[in-house]
Amino acid sequence: MRLHARLSLFLFAFVSLPLTSATIKPESVGFSEERLSRIHDAIERHIDAHDFSGAVTLVARKGQIAWFDAQGLMDVEANKPMQKGATFRVFSMSKPICGAAILMLLEEGKVRLNDPVSKFIPEFKGSKVAVIQDRPANTPASDPPKYYTIPAAREITIQDLLTHVSGLASGGEASKHELPGLIDMVGSRTLADMMPKFAASSLDFQPGSRWTYSPLAGFDTLGRVVEVVSGMSFDQFLKQRIFTPLGMKTTGFHPGDDRWSSVVTAYHRADGTLTKTENPNRLQSKTYFSGAGGLVSTAEEYAQFALMLSAGGEWNGKRLLSPKTVELMSSVFLPDTFPGRSPGRSWGLSVEVVSDPIAAGRRVSKGSFGWDGAYGTHFWVDPNEKLIGVMMIQTDNPDHQADRDFENAVMQAIVE
Repeated sequence: MRLHARLSLFLFAFVSLPLTSATIKPESVGFSEERLSRIHDAIERHIDAHDFSGAVTLVARKGQIAWFDAQGLMDVEANKPMQKGATFRVFSMSKPICGAAILMLLEEGKVRLNDPVSKFIPEFKGSKVAVIQDRPANTPASDPPKYYTIPAAREITIQDLLTHVSGLASGGEASKHELPGLIDMVGSRTLADMMPKFAASSLDFQPGSRWTYSPLAGFDTLGRVVEVVSGMSFDQFLKQRIFTPLGMKTTGFHPGDDRWSSVVTAYHRADGTLTKTENPNRLQSKTYFSGAGGLVSTAEEYAQFALMLSAGGEWNGKRLLSPKTVELMSSVFLPDTFPGRSPGRSWGLSVEVVSDPIAAGRRVSKGSFGWDGAYGTHFWVDPNEKLIGVMMIQTDNPDHQADRDFENAVMQAIVE
C-alpha cells in the first residue's frame, strides 16, 4: 500500500517544462519509475540529517522531463514548504552561462580563445606575477605576505579565464592581500569599475602553468569582455541572447524587489543543525552583473539551459550555439593530470568534464560535464545518455556527497 501511494504521488510529479512536449512516463525514456523514486529517498536522508533544509531536483532524458520534485522547507523558521518554482542563488553555476555568452561571440568571429584580455580591456596589458617569499617560522599569521613581482611570461587570454589557468585572483596570498573582501567590494559597483582593480592585482602564478579556481574575478572579467564586444550591459546580453529565447523569465542577477519571498533561505550546517547564513545576497545586484556567481534561477529554468546544451545548442526551436561549439565547450582542454586538477576530473570551457568516472568517484558517464554553486546547486549534462540533472539547495557549506547520491539515484534508474 505504501509503495502504491508513493508511486501515485511520483506519477503526479512528472510534468513537462512549459516549452516542452506532452507529459511522459519515465519508461518512455528508458527509466524505471520505481527506481527513479529513489531520488526522493536520497534527498530525504540529507534533509533528515540537516545537511540542507530542502531541495528541488529535476531530471530529463531525451529532451523529456522524467522527474521534477520539491522536498523539505524553503524557510525553516516559517515552516514554509519548498516550492518547485523556488528561486535559488546559483553562484558558480553562473559560470557556464557566462561561458556560453563568450562562445556565442566566438561563433560570430568577435572573440578568439587565444585573444589577450588586454585586446578588450587595455588595463590588463603588462600583468605582473607575484613571487611569494618564505615566511620565518615565527611570523604571525596576521602579518601581510612578503613577495615581489616579475613580468608575466605572456598575457592572459580568454581561454585562460575560461579554464581557470590565468592566476587572476585565484586564492594566492598576494591576490588575497591586494583584493581583500572581494565579494563585499563589488555590490554597488559595475563590472567596468572593477576592471582596473582586477588588472592591477598581481597574478598568483604564471598564466597557463597550473589550474587554480578563480572564484570571482576571472569570469567577471569575461562578463566585461561581453559588454565591450557586444555594446550591451552583461545582464541585457544574457536576457536577450540566452534567457528570453530559452524561456528563463525569472533568471537574472537580482530577483526583483517584489520577488524576494520566492528566494530560498540560505543556511549554514554545523553539528546537525541549520542556522541562517549571514548576508547571503552580496552578489545579487542591480549594477554589478557577476558572471562568476551573481545569478538567481529556478531548477526548471536552469534546466532549459542544460537541455539546450544536451540538445547540441538548440532548444524549443531557438538555436543558441552550434553542435560543434557545444562539443568544444565540453572538450578536455586541461586533462586531469594538469597541475591543480584531480583524478578523472578534467576541465573544458567554463565546465568540469568527467574524463574518468572511476578515478573521479562519480556515477556518471565518461564525457559528462557541468558545474556546482557555492550554496550546493549542481547540474550535469550526460551526452552519452542524453540526460541532464539539476539539484538546487541553499547551504553555504554543502556536503557534496548529496551531489553524488543524486547522481547515483539517477543513473541506477536507467534500465535501457
